[in-house]
Amino acid sequence: MKQLIYRSQPFGFDRSMLAGILMQARHNNKRDDITGALICRHDLYIQLIEGPAAAIDALYAKISEDDRHCDVRLALSDKVSDRMFPEWEMLDDEMPTLIWSPQEIVDGAIEKATPAALRAVFERVAEKARDRE
Repeated sequence: MKQLIYRSQPFGFDRSMLAGILMQARHNNKRDDITGALICRHDLYIQLIEGPAAAIDALYAKISEDDRHCDVRLALSDKVSDRMFPEWEMLDDEMPTLIWSPQEIVDGAIEKATPAALRAVFERVAEKARDRE
């Protein structure tokens, strides 16, 4: 199984666009055996996706071409044995995790983060979601 984390910059972001992204992702991801989570702020998308390697590679190629965001950058691509988000085709961080300030994002905080630090962000998102249930 493959796990991938990327970051990008929203283009024309609003809540209705996010709702559309999530609805489409949940439908397609269920079909393609993909799970994951999206952290979405006015200045940042950071997403973790996981599933079969071929499906993840195809999805990332599609994401890279999507005009609802720009400056797509791969932050992590790794083989994993277990899913971090097995319950969710696409979890939305409803109260965006404020892990980095906007200035830290501009200064390259995501690119400088270790794989463990990136995964820890998403582990906190999963923990918050499980606590809400």
